[in-house]
Amino acid sequence: MRSGLKTIKDTQAGRPLEITFGGDALLLDPAGILIIKSINALVVADLHLEKGSSFARRGQFLPPYDTAATLARLTALVDKYNPSIIISLGDSFHDDEASHRLSDSTLETLQAMTHERQMVWITGNHDPSPPSHLPGQCFEELAIGKIVLRHIPDISYKGYEISGHLHPCAQIQVRGKRVRRACFACDGARMIMPSFGVLTGGLNLANRAFGGLFHSASLRAYMQGKDKIFPISSENIIGLRR
Repeated sequence: MRSGLKTIKDTQAGRPLEITFGGDALLLDPAGILIIKSINALVVADLHLEKGSSFARRGQFLPPYDTAATLARLTALVDKYNPSIIISLGDSFHDDEASHRLSDSTLETLQAMTHERQMVWITGNHDPSPPSHLPGQCFEELAIGKIVLRHIPDISYKGYEISGHLHPCAQIQVRGKRVRRACFACDGARMIMPSFGVLTGGLNLANRAFGGLFHSASLRAYMQGKDKIFPISSENIIGLRR
């Protein structure tokens, strides 16, 4: 895990990439969130808050600072974009009881972050129960214009969809070396967002879990760099079946 100061500095400095998706303009930020410009919404996926405490309950001890570090990064992005709405695309909490383990300081951070703006929680497989004691509304999915937001991508859905759940990463060859980075995976109709939580890993786009979700010819991996997004076409992504 990187230090908090460096993470926040990088988060504030990143330059977003604007793309068109579902008839709307999206800003993809290299910190791993996106902005839906028409409604000034900040969308984030897979925070996995309280993952450290969840593992500790099972006897596997991780550094207990993941929730504070994740929310510090998110708060920096809220300050950067000043959204009207924050939408968390499921697995906001690492287990269904995690929202009740939040510290008083974390609750104060959430209250401050959502002050005078809407908060929307999309339920996920890790957190299917709405966090009713926290600010905001909870939905299984949400439609914004032509775009449906949900946690798990629906392979049968034929419209425009933004989801999380799979924590996509891509691997490419750069100057003779293999480089692996988290990414926004998108083929123009479906987008899967990278995970945002500081203790979350990633799943390679070549993994069979992504099978059938994208049209390979139009797939792009919008890879997260330190301060910018790098659009990578499918033919340059290592391991993809074509």
